[in-house]
Amino acid sequence: MTTELEGKVGLVTGGTSGVGRDTAVLFAKAGAKVVVAGRREPEGNETVELIHAAGGDGLFVKTDVSKASEVDTLVQKTVEKFGRLDIAFNNAGIEGNRVLIVRQSEQDWDRTIAVNLKGVWLCLKYEIRQMLKQGGGGAIVNMSSVMGMIGSAGTAAYSASKHGVIGLTKTAALENAKNGIRVNALCPGVIETPMAKRLFGAPKVHEYVLGCHPIGRFGRPAEIAEAVVWMCSDRASFMTGQSLVLDGGFLAGRDSPN
Repeated sequence: MTTELEGKVGLVTGGTSGVGRDTAVLFAKAGAKVVVAGRREPEGNETVELIHAAGGDGLFVKTDVSKASEVDTLVQKTVEKFGRLDIAFNNAGIEGNRVLIVRQSEQDWDRTIAVNLKGVWLCLKYEIRQMLKQGGGGAIVNMSSVMGMIGSAGTAAYSASKHGVIGLTKTAALENAKNGIRVNALCPGVIETPMAKRLFGAPKVHEYVLGCHPIGRFGRPAEIAEAVVWMCSDRASFMTGQSLVLDGGFLAGRDSPN
């Protein structure tokens, strides 16, 4: 068990399943106290149980990241419970509906942007405020996607939101570099999560999307969690304003048939 986050207090949004859950548990294994945020209370409490089973200390706070008052309360409860905030993984996100722009509803657009982009902005706002109150210092990782670097038919709101996360990340990094607060983004390919099953569960769709990953498989949540822990640790102390791609070769292009 590593102790590279020993004494740190961490926050993970979207921590009820998938990458968020694995990251919360790995934060604990690395020595951090962890606050888990999400909309699904039973699953959130399950994540906290896993944190306790790993020998860590955790708390679940039910949160809709698209609402400023709830994000503010989330950070306040983190400080009330553990005294401070040192690291954060802004991971909460939804896929929205896969539909062409001309058929997309305003409601679907607004909800996807509210969670995926506004939610990251709100988390940054209140997390950074708290870190500044403590005298500066800290590390934040925002969840973007390979869809934050390319477009794909039917994913207008999702792709736009993930492109926006990268812009937010760069701006927040520049604004806070002198305060010792590092801000970076992660851009995964398809990861084996409940969201991926909803999107790519149909056999033909699964086969096609799998073929976009030259490494021959989808990523595992634990692989992304390992990257988040590294980015939040002192081992990544010279890294800020960057977008780390973990995509099995997706952005490199399609492999040629033999």
